[in-house]
Amino acid sequence: MASHELISLLPLFLAALVPACLVLAAFLVSRQRSRFLTVASVVTTLATCLAYIAVTLRPILSFAGYDARTTRPGSAMHDVVQLDIVSSAMFLLVATLALVVVRYSRTYLAGQRDLDRYARSLLLTVASVSVLVTSNHLAVLMLAWFATDIGLHQLLTFYRTRRQAIIVAHKKFLLSRVADACFVLSLVLIGPEMGSLRIDAVNAAAQARGELSSTLHLATVLLVFGVLLKSAQLPFHGWMQQVMEAPTPVSALLHAGVVNIGGFVMIRLAPLMAHASIAQGILIAVGLTTTIVASLVMTTRVAIKGVLAWSTIGQMGFMLVQCGLGAWHLALLHLLAHSLYKAHTFLSAGSVVQQWRASHLIHSPRASLGHLMAGAALVCLAVAPFYAATALRTGHLSKSIGPLAFVLGLSFSPMMGRALAAGKRAFALAALLTVGASASYFGWHMAFEEIAPWIHESHPSTLQWSIVVGGLVALFIAQSILQTRPSGRFANWLQPHLLSGLYIDDLFTRVTFRLWPPGLR
Repeated sequence: MASHELISLLPLFLAALVPACLVLAAFLVSRQRSRFLTVASVVTTLATCLAYIAVTLRPILSFAGYDARTTRPGSAMHDVVQLDIVSSAMFLLVATLALVVVRYSRTYLAGQRDLDRYARSLLLTVASVSVLVTSNHLAVLMLAWFATDIGLHQLLTFYRTRRQAIIVAHKKFLLSRVADACFVLSLVLIGPEMGSLRIDAVNAAAQARGELSSTLHLATVLLVFGVLLKSAQLPFHGWMQQVMEAPTPVSALLHAGVVNIGGFVMIRLAPLMAHASIAQGILIAVGLTTTIVASLVMTTRVAIKGVLAWSTIGQMGFMLVQCGLGAWHLALLHLLAHSLYKAHTFLSAGSVVQQWRASHLIHSPRASLGHLMAGAALVCLAVAPFYAATALRTGHLSKSIGPLAFVLGLSFSPMMGRALAAGKRAFALAALLTVGASASYFGWHMAFEEIAPWIHESHPSTLQWSIVVGGLVALFIAQSILQTRPSGRFANWLQPHLLSGLYIDDLFTRVTFRLWPPGLR
């Protein structure tokens, strides 16, 4: 192998070392008599440094003329590792989250028994996710996803004597195995049809073909069904809201990293999924329904972890809606922001009582319907300049930018209405947040035009946009009524059903456990 090729492949070799170090450390941990998490923390720090070096080195070498894409396309390293904009962003996210979670676990689980089992399972889970997000082969990606589920199952059942933890982990295990079967069938169909399971080859072939065959449509539907199962979408969402018996660091890893994998896979296969109209329609239908139900049920929850669980379910639904609409770049931004937010929220959940007391020292008046309407108008004024600038910059995306701007305005309107009722200081902070988020939201459009042109939009139909916007408008109206008239007729009728999660998971659990009951001691 020529020296030029060796230098160009150096970032890929460094990226491959990350999971290798974590797996080696997992076996070394089992031989230690103590300081399990100390060893895990040291190794995770090393792995995180390697990840940052690999991702940083890649554009530097490309700028210097050492581009891995000019090397032999059949080399094994190309089949194993890929560091494009999507995989690099996820790689850094996983490495950073792993470092934070491991270091947090050292304090949180100090004095617990079986820490060797916990550290080993945690390292193997992070190693599997690292392989998954950098893999350039669909078979390797699915095997890594399977290994991630196995490692996560061990973490979720860390407290072996907690009956609820065993029951919920059993439910998730069954759903994940059905999802794995869907993935295997999907790969069996994609491989012969495309002639390869390499992700870059599959995406290139999909772009060249344009229209998909009936076989590929079936394969993408199976792929989407597996993603829905593993992303806690209705009616398979129950395990997400009940899986709180695990240690808090495990919950942070699950909500901030593992549950986002479905959206990541959709984004990695964007050129293929952009032509899968049936699969995208399923993503929109299930994701939108999940978003609406989760957002409404979340308003009835008091426990902080219950609120966070339903929030994750709804956020995953909206991310899949973005994928169904072909807004891949915004789905990636949503994925990264949601991961960082959920990691911080779970790891700081212990101080939520103090935060609640501080925020309620001064009672602000309840937001009225007038406040919400005024807030919506102000948000429109804040979003309009960014919408106009982006539409002028990317004229061919203007059909999509308009509805996205409207959805963005709806999402900020309740916050702005509450800020108007709270006073000038709260309003100033809310306005600053709205402007900053809008700038990031639309700036992401223009940035991806330059750094990731292969993530293109599939130009969804007017009907798809109408369904999504109509559903979110209905959600906004329902939330506004519940917020401004919590004792009204509509709230008194709806809230008892929301408290029970619309009974969806109860029915699903009965069917699941009748088919395969959990083994409880």
